[in-house]
Amino acid sequence: MSKPDNEKLRAKLDDEQFAVTQEAATERAFTGKYVDHKDDGTYHCVCCDAPLFSSAHKYDSGSGWPSFWLPMAGDAVRTITDKSHGMIRREVVCKNCDAHLGHVFEDGPQPTGLRYCINSASLDFEDKE
Repeated sequence: MSKPDNEKLRAKLDDEQFAVTQEAATERAFTGKYVDHKDDGTYHCVCCDAPLFSSAHKYDSGSGWPSFWLPMAGDAVRTITDKSHGMIRREVVCKNCDAHLGHVFEDGPQPTGLRYCINSASLDFEDKE
């Protein structure tokens, strides 16, 4: 699947979702709908519906954003170097459509030691059935 065009995304997404996924904005800490979400299921890309993260890999990092220690198997996400805001970070994007999701840091729990810090605005959730 390729990246949806801006016109279709503007019609599908609210302003915050568009700003986060298409302009690499960040939602305010502790405001996203999935920060304290505990249901079993799969988190999908809000733009293209690709499965990105399992609730089995979600944990409370205390950071104010949904955090995962592992993405879905395969090529669900990819990282690129982000040099914005005077920092060098690893930006996480949807492998399928390049939507900005958040960043990954090396201060997460074992076994990976990674913290995928993801904006709720970039996600949809599908309950496990």
